[in-house]
Amino acid sequence: MQQKTKLFLRALKYSIPHLGKCMQKQHMNHCNLAGHYYHRIKLKKYHLTKCLQNKPKISELARNIPSRSFSCKDLLPIKQENEKSRSENMDAFEKVRTKLETQPQEEYEIINAEVKHGGFVYYQEGCCLVRSKDEEADNDNYEVLFNLEELKLEQPFIDCIRVAPDEKYVAAKIRTDDSEASTCVVIKLSDQPVMEASFPNVSSFEWVKDEEGEDVLFYTFQRNLRCQDVHRATFGDNKRNERFYTEKDRSYFVFLYLTKDSRFLTINIMNKITSEVWLIDGLSPWDPPVLIQKRIHGVLYFVEHRDDELYILTNVGEPTEFKLMRTAADTPAIMNWDLFFTMKRNTKVVDLDMFKDHCVLFLKHSNLLYVNVIGLADDSVRSLKLPPWACGFIIDSGSDPKNCPFQLCSPIRPPKYYTYKFAEGKLFEETGHEDPITKTSRILRLEAKSKDGKLVPMTVFHKTDSEDLQRKPLLVHVYGAYGMDLKMNFRPERRVLVEDGWILAYCHVRGGGELGLQWHADGRLTKKLNGLADLEACIQTLHSQGFSQPSLTALSAFSAGGVLAGALCNSAPELLRAVALEAPFVDVLNTMMDTTLPLTIEEIEEWGNPSCDQKEKNYIKCYCPYQNIKPQHYPSIHITAYENDERVPLKGIVNYTEKLKEAVMEYSKNRGEGYQTPNIILDIHPGGNHVIEDSHKKITAQIKFLYEELGLDSTSVFEDLKKYLKF
Repeated sequence: MQQKTKLFLRALKYSIPHLGKCMQKQHMNHCNLAGHYYHRIKLKKYHLTKCLQNKPKISELARNIPSRSFSCKDLLPIKQENEKSRSENMDAFEKVRTKLETQPQEEYEIINAEVKHGGFVYYQEGCCLVRSKDEEADNDNYEVLFNLEELKLEQPFIDCIRVAPDEKYVAAKIRTDDSEASTCVVIKLSDQPVMEASFPNVSSFEWVKDEEGEDVLFYTFQRNLRCQDVHRATFGDNKRNERFYTEKDRSYFVFLYLTKDSRFLTINIMNKITSEVWLIDGLSPWDPPVLIQKRIHGVLYFVEHRDDELYILTNVGEPTEFKLMRTAADTPAIMNWDLFFTMKRNTKVVDLDMFKDHCVLFLKHSNLLYVNVIGLADDSVRSLKLPPWACGFIIDSGSDPKNCPFQLCSPIRPPKYYTYKFAEGKLFEETGHEDPITKTSRILRLEAKSKDGKLVPMTVFHKTDSEDLQRKPLLVHVYGAYGMDLKMNFRPERRVLVEDGWILAYCHVRGGGELGLQWHADGRLTKKLNGLADLEACIQTLHSQGFSQPSLTALSAFSAGGVLAGALCNSAPELLRAVALEAPFVDVLNTMMDTTLPLTIEEIEEWGNPSCDQKEKNYIKCYCPYQNIKPQHYPSIHITAYENDERVPLKGIVNYTEKLKEAVMEYSKNRGEGYQTPNIILDIHPGGNHVIEDSHKKITAQIKFLYEELGLDSTSVFEDLKKYLKF
C-alpha cells in the first residue's frame, strides 16, 4: 500500500519512523513507498483471536505515530499494580478470552501487506519470507527465501519489503514488538536463496539500478531514535557500502522515497515545519543529488514525478494550507513552481497517488472523506463524496494504470474495497453481503462550540435501537497533537462496545489535523489550551444533547493524547467517571526541559522551548498534567505503560502515578465513610514498544476496567463478543 502523502504529512509532525499499529495486520501500516512495479495489498483471512494476538506486519514509513519520543534511563524500581479483587480468580473476561483462544472461530478479513514484483508476490508466511507466483498467491505453494529465526530475535516479523528492479535481490526489514530497532536483510534470489548482507538499525530503504545494470540499495540509518544518515550499498562481486549523506541539524530527520514511476529517488529532510528534498537520478545513482529547493523556514513540500514534470504538494504561499504545484524536472527551484490545484478551506490532504494520466487526491473535508481525480491531460477534476460511514482510507497503490483501488473503514466496520476506474469515470463498490453493523448502528457528525466560538467536529457511533441514550455508557476518544488525525481505524473491541450499547465519540480537537494545517497550528505551542477547551466543550455538548452523563462517561487517550486527557482530569474531573490512558505523555515540562534526550529538540515546534523561553515554560506549566495534580476528586484512571518504551519516558509515567495517588489519598482522608476513592492503576507490560495495539491482555484489562468502574453488567459484553464472531 503506497500512502505516500500520508507518510509525508505524518513525517512533518513526528520525528522518527515508529511502529503505530492502526490496522490489524497493518501498523500504520500502511505505507510502502516504492516503484510502480511492486505494490499490492491483499486481504487475507484471520481469526478474531489472531486479530487480537498476532504481530502486525506493516510497512516502515507509515510508522510516524503520534507520540512522544524520548528515551528514559535509570528508571525507578517498579512493580505492576494489582488490585486484590482483580486477581483472585479467573473472572468472566478471562473465561471469554479462553473461549476465544480455544474454540473454532468464524473468519473475517483483515489487512495483510504483500509486495508484488514481476510475476511474484513476496510476503511473510509463518516465520519466513516467502514468494509465490502471482496466480498462486492464495495457495500454499510458495518458495521460502529466508527464515527469520536465523536472526535469533524474539518473535520477529517483517516490517517492510523491497525487491530490486531486476529481481536479483530482495531486501526485508525485520523487527520485534519489544524494540524499535530494525534489521535489514538482503537476500540473493537464486535456486538456493542466501542472505547476502545484514544491516542493523535501518529505517527507510529503496532500490535503484545504475547504468551498468547493478542494483544499488539506499538506506537510512537510525541511531537513538534519530534518522540522519543515508548509506548506499552494492552486492555480489562489486560489494561496497558507504555513507552517502549526513544531516547535521538535530531538529531534522531523513527518509527515502522512490517516486511512483521509479524515475527518481528522493531524500526527504524535514522537521515539524520545514522540509528539503534532493533528487537522485534513478538511472544514474552515482551522480551527485540535485537539490529541488533549499529549506525555507515554515515551508513544507513533497515531490512526485510524471513525464519529466515534478508534482509538488506544498504549503508555500497563501493560504498556508497544502496545494498541488508542478514544474519541469530540470527547473525544480521554487520560483518555477506553477499552481496546479488548490484545496477547499478546512480540507486535510490524506494521501496522493500518481497514475499515467491521472493524479488522485484522498481528502478529508469538514470531517467527511472525498476522492478528487485530476485528469492530467485536460486538467479536469472529478470530486467524489464517499459514504458517510467511512472514517479512514487504506490506499492500495498498485501497478494497474487503469484503476485506483482503495479501502474505507471506520472504528466499527472492517475495511471495504472500492475501485475508481478511469476509463469509465466511475467508482465501484465491492460486492458481497452487507455488514450487519450498517443497520444496527448510527454514525453522527456533530459539532461543539468551544470557549472562543470555534466549532469542533465530533464523530459519534451508537446502536440504532438504543433507547434513552442518556443512560448509556459513553467512551470519548481524543488526541489533538502534531497535526495528526485521531485514529479511527477498525478495532474489533470498539465494535463489541457499540453492540453492547456503548456510545463512542471521537473528538477532533485543535492540535490535530482533521481540518488542515491551520487546525494544527491553532492547537500547538502557546495555543495548546485551545485543545483542552475543545475537549471540555465536546463532552459537555454530548451530555447536553442527551448522550450519556458524567457518571457513565469514560475518556480514552494514547501517547500525546494523554496531555489533554490528563489536563482535563485536573481542570474538570466532574465530567468523567473513568479514564483509560495508554503510554501517556503526562510530564511535558520536565521532559522538554531535558535537552539531552534524543528527540527533545525536534519536539520544540510542538510544545515550545521551556529551557530558553520563560513565557513558554510558564505556559507549559499551566496545562502539564503532572504539574497540575492537586488534592481533589479524580475519576478512576487506568494507565497502560511499556517497560521498553523509548518514546514516552516511563519514569515520567511512574512519577505522575505516584503523585496522583498521593493527591487522591490526601483528598479522601476527610471525605467520610461514604466516599468512594477512585482507583489509580498502573499496568506496566514487560517488554513492549510504545504500543501493542493487538495485545489481548491489554484490551481485556482496559475493557474490564471500564465495565467495573462504570458499574456495568459485564455479561452482555460476552454475548456481543460471541455475536461478533458470526458476522
